[in-house]
Amino acid sequence: MSTKLIASLCPYCAVGCGLYLTVDKGKAIGIEYMTDHPASEGALCPKGNSLLEILDHEERLKYPMKKLGDGFVRITWDEALDLVAQGLSRNIRKHGPGSLGFLASSRCNNEENYLMQKMARLLGSPNVDNCARLCHSPTVVGLGAVLGTGAMTNNLLDLQNAKCIFAIGTNFTEAHPIVTRWAQKAKDNGAVIIVADPRITSTSWMADIHLRINPGSDIDLLRAMMKVIIDEGLADDDFIKSRTQGFEELRDSLRDFSLEEAAEKTGISTGDIIRAAKAYAISPASALLYSMGITQHVCGTDNVKSCATLALLCGHVGRPGAGVWPMRGQNNVQGNCDMGGMPEFYPGYKRSTDPQTIEFFKAGWNVSDLPLGPGLTSTEMTEAALEGRLKALYITGEDPIVCDANIKKTRKAFENLDFLVVQEIFMTPTARMADVVLPAAAWAEKDGSYTSMERRVQWIDKAVDAPGEAKDGMWIVCQIAKRLGLDFPYQNAAEVLSEINRLVPQYGGMTLERISKVGGLRWPCPDVQHPGTDILHAQRFSTPDGRARIATVKNRPPGEEISPEYPILLTTGRIVLHYNGGSMTMRSISLYERDPELYVEMNPADAARLNIAAGDLVVVTTRRGSAEARARLTEKVRPGVAFMPFHYHGTNIITSDALDPVAKIPEYKIAACRIEARA
Repeated sequence: MSTKLIASLCPYCAVGCGLYLTVDKGKAIGIEYMTDHPASEGALCPKGNSLLEILDHEERLKYPMKKLGDGFVRITWDEALDLVAQGLSRNIRKHGPGSLGFLASSRCNNEENYLMQKMARLLGSPNVDNCARLCHSPTVVGLGAVLGTGAMTNNLLDLQNAKCIFAIGTNFTEAHPIVTRWAQKAKDNGAVIIVADPRITSTSWMADIHLRINPGSDIDLLRAMMKVIIDEGLADDDFIKSRTQGFEELRDSLRDFSLEEAAEKTGISTGDIIRAAKAYAISPASALLYSMGITQHVCGTDNVKSCATLALLCGHVGRPGAGVWPMRGQNNVQGNCDMGGMPEFYPGYKRSTDPQTIEFFKAGWNVSDLPLGPGLTSTEMTEAALEGRLKALYITGEDPIVCDANIKKTRKAFENLDFLVVQEIFMTPTARMADVVLPAAAWAEKDGSYTSMERRVQWIDKAVDAPGEAKDGMWIVCQIAKRLGLDFPYQNAAEVLSEINRLVPQYGGMTLERISKVGGLRWPCPDVQHPGTDILHAQRFSTPDGRARIATVKNRPPGEEISPEYPILLTTGRIVLHYNGGSMTMRSISLYERDPELYVEMNPADAARLNIAAGDLVVVTTRRGSAEARARLTEKVRPGVAFMPFHYHGTNIITSDALDPVAKIPEYKIAACRIEARA
């Protein structure tokens, strides 16, 4: 019988759900549920259930292409690889290695991303980044600053052990649907659910306490909860004394901060603030979940620090059911950061600014020179391209022309480049701007490991061949590196994993044999005898002295505020049927048919004032431009607030590109807008 089941992973969000692909005569013809997978227990969300629709899609890129006039012509792989090597080396000679930028892909596996950042740095460029810049860079630097490690402290299964779940800035029932089963198990076991979200969502339907917070006031809410906890004597004094530092500064900063002031800023009554604070503090084990509603602000890093500090204040870290759960977005965004796909870090979060890091990797890679960081972030690369400092950009599996904030600026920046190469599975709007387009294999068409949001590292084997002449990313990077004179002798992904085991301490014991088993292992796993780590910070924090750093921060205003010209506050987010920039889900007919066009949620009171009816086509305008959307009238949003999903190509024309000064993440979550019926 030719039909066989091959273990695989869902390529969408960072939950890391397992599944089996039914393969017959070299084609994936169906999906079987992996009921023994520890994170998903056989469940898949609508995106996971429809994933076969993209594997054999007629629009898959099949051949290398180069730009000719306004279109593209098919070329051989040799010509394509030569063109890429020539374009990069030309700019190194003329402008230096700092003129090159590299965007690694959080849809690609660890081995591909490790090689991408290694190639960039061996060429002398410190400018390597990934999409975490746009979603969870504040997690990496914010949690890193407070706890010592910028990753989920616990794991998804452990949510069922929580006696209180505080979800702030995350609509996980839509963005990470499978997580809901673990939250629901906790609720069934008596856990109190608190949700802080400006909108009424399917996540808020679970809540015992729904805090309809004013967008941008998260720190005010968190500080108010801290004040209640301290004033009411609910802080865990023993934990604070033995395992943290900085408490006195926090306490002093809250003395003159009143609950009435917090209520005015947040839009939440003092009574509800007190209820939420007490429920979180007195619970034997409280879980704090957050996502981009926390990170995508000009104060995103401080938001994350405040979340972690609230957990520390109550001793809700390092125990079953107690910790901080950042809900990551793409299937391998955690792994991409682990592999050094950020300008702040080499692999294993060794700081790129530390000369000892440079010496470590010079020895590990047997080279004489490597660039000190930090290099340019993706948002800084855009500015550098506009100013003519960045000349060439190599993008793998990312679509900045759809996903960046204020994409008109990104388009202008890319037009200013001397050379742009895009490695992709579909002809995205970004790929259409490229000088060379390289057709890549999708997740099921190559071997490699992926790291989920809970630090779970899992290996999958190639199940089917890539279409046409598409190649896996590891082969592509190695071929380009060799043309540039680099020693990239890797024959397969397993060889790259062995190097990762050797040079990334957290992955030291994550051998191919161990992570190939269903469920893999969670890092840190320093050696082959280590069982992996379910819960971080059980005994000490990942700081030099083992103590966490309680953060004292105050809120600061968003990058822009409403005005008579722009009287409505626009926020953005995910919906269950689509994913990121839609390059995959918009091509999945079963998903696209159910939500085919951009819409804006408006409160009926705002719509009545503006003479807008349900279903009208409207124009949403901010200081950066306009986008057309279909009006949906709903009480889910308050008067004066509007919501647009960011998966559609119009949304990021109008989002704000004001940056968090530390993480350099744009403020997608707040923009002042006006909404008008289309003439």
